[in-house]
Amino acid sequence: MTAPTPPATKLRALDDATRGLVELAVANAADGEMALRDAMARAVAARIDPVWVEELILQSHLFSGFPRALNAAREWRRASGRHAPNGDPDADPAPARVRAWYARGESTCATVYGDTYERLRANIRALHPALDAWMIVDGYGKVLGRPQLDLRRRELCIVAVCAVGEQDRQLHAHLRGALNAGASADEISDVLDIVAPRLRDETNRRFRLLWDRVRAA
Repeated sequence: MTAPTPPATKLRALDDATRGLVELAVANAADGEMALRDAMARAVAARIDPVWVEELILQSHLFSGFPRALNAAREWRRASGRHAPNGDPDADPAPARVRAWYARGESTCATVYGDTYERLRANIRALHPALDAWMIVDGYGKVLGRPQLDLRRRELCIVAVCAVGEQDRQLHAHLRGALNAGASADEISDVLDIVAPRLRDETNRRFRLLWDRVRAA
């Protein structure tokens, strides 16, 4: 009797290090402290670039909140044994740095949003001008524009965090943003696969339809 042919294994588009980074982003966004501690230990064991991990932690305050960023930094220091750097150029609030953040933020945000960038700025200013300034200076300038982690990997992690948090509007924007930042469609599909077990079936179906629309645009 011939044995049944096993189902084909889906090829992964994400490299192991990027996959590990995305999984850590999800754990930081959704898990409690003990599960996060385990996730940090896995990141150390997988030898994910520690600079990438620290950049992920820094950007997490934008999407998961400052308390989670602080907890993640604490667990990372515990798991990795690495000390915080003695200084950082982006810790300097001098006026010249603020101008540099604004310029870097405009460039990074324009890359992510592409031909919808000007409409985004108008929409955010209509909500509140302070939100527009903070988005550019603090979000895209001070944090997401940092060169220590490439924008493609940043956006893939943001897609994961928006999905696990069921933030549909932000997910829509960052699915496009990940493509604009150089991620492949298969890499983004892999990210949605990573998040899928944490979501309800209805939510997964909704996000897959959203992703289909983004890809078809």
